[in-house]
Amino acid sequence: MFKQYDPQSAKNTILKRHTMDEIPLPESLQNAIFRIFGEPLTPYQVVDRIIQDVRQRGDDALHAWTEKLDGVRLDTFGIPDEELYNALLELKPEIRQALDSAAMRIRRFHQSQPLHSWFTQALGGTLGQIVRPIQRIGLYIPSGSAPLPSSILMSAIPARVAGVAEIVLVTPPQRESGKIAPIIMAASSLLGIREVYSLGGAQAIAALAYGTQSIRPVDKIFGPGNLFVSLAKRQVFGAVGIDSIAGPTETVVIADESANPTWLAADLLAQAEHDILAAAILLTPSQELITSVQSEIDKQLKDRSRHEIIRESLQNRGGAVLTADLEEAAALAGAYAPEHLCLSVRDPWLLSEKIHNAGGIFMGEHSFEVLGDYVAGPSHVMPTGGSARFSSPLNLLDFVHLVSLVALDPFTACRIADPAAALALAEGLDGHAYAARLRAEEDSR
Repeated sequence: MFKQYDPQSAKNTILKRHTMDEIPLPESLQNAIFRIFGEPLTPYQVVDRIIQDVRQRGDDALHAWTEKLDGVRLDTFGIPDEELYNALLELKPEIRQALDSAAMRIRRFHQSQPLHSWFTQALGGTLGQIVRPIQRIGLYIPSGSAPLPSSILMSAIPARVAGVAEIVLVTPPQRESGKIAPIIMAASSLLGIREVYSLGGAQAIAALAYGTQSIRPVDKIFGPGNLFVSLAKRQVFGAVGIDSIAGPTETVVIADESANPTWLAADLLAQAEHDILAAAILLTPSQELITSVQSEIDKQLKDRSRHEIIRESLQNRGGAVLTADLEEAAALAGAYAPEHLCLSVRDPWLLSEKIHNAGGIFMGEHSFEVLGDYVAGPSHVMPTGGSARFSSPLNLLDFVHLVSLVALDPFTACRIADPAAALALAEGLDGHAYAARLRAEEDSR
């Protein structure tokens, strides 16, 4: 199940990057698409069909797709404030304490990020940049069989710290009850989110982007989701901003012979239980460690409630790679640019110097990735699909936009008008050149 690869075969299989449209779909997912749509559509075609329907029919389309995809018929999507607050009151004390503790750490981490407007007179007059928060954002929070209140904390808290005024939350209804998970409602109430909708999938993204009769559109959409949610975000970009195009979650662990195989197996299983498309990969120069981890995975798997998801994930997207040394492991990890990179080695600080591409680096066996999922502090919304080569984890800058300020004095405007006019003429825009020189000539009289 947790197969072993050499570096070259790994590059051609589990470490090979695909675009979203190229990701091999598990047979179970292909069968589900055919069952729902009656034809073998690609994920992109599925998403396009849903989005166009929502744009044309609004709430009627939302009702229809929620019934077809989530198996529930809802009279209304909005959740009353009282229901949100009651869910918070009914939380078990230990869960409320855990949410409060996580929220405190996430808030303090993001309050430490520099974020301020600035101005300079060094170039004449006053130039600068004004930081303005985005006014209205949408958060997509996965739910279904595994509600993720942690994703609310990891997205909404940075938004609040950045000064966002309106936060809209959408999350899929539970198939059994038609309602959203109580812990999702509780976390929303805890963070003061009052606009919450029982709505998931591509139809939720379309509603946030274009609006419907009951949902006002937002300025930017945030939050992780499955393949269909990610494709929907990509398709609506331009009509609305998005945080990223998130692919399936992924963890790469680099380990040496000092690593604890029981801990490593637990970490890899934890990653694999997210999704059948999740990637859990071990890179190590130790054959003995690989053998021990494989044994531990077999032993621990039977106790996991999501063992079927884990098994399919490990079979299709996971595995162990036997490298020549840690340097080769670091090179493979850097080329793969994982969302999470865990360094379970004797000297993680030394090895980290060789890593340039990763969403987050988890240093040593006590900085394990599960803590990053919930309580460490940085947002767990991190770049996937190799985008860690050029993207960053979710942070305050994602929730603001910069406004350039130009306040030149007459002397400076006159002084730089001639080079502006020269460049305008070089571009064939004599109207620009005239406008630049007109003021300069009048001011020089």
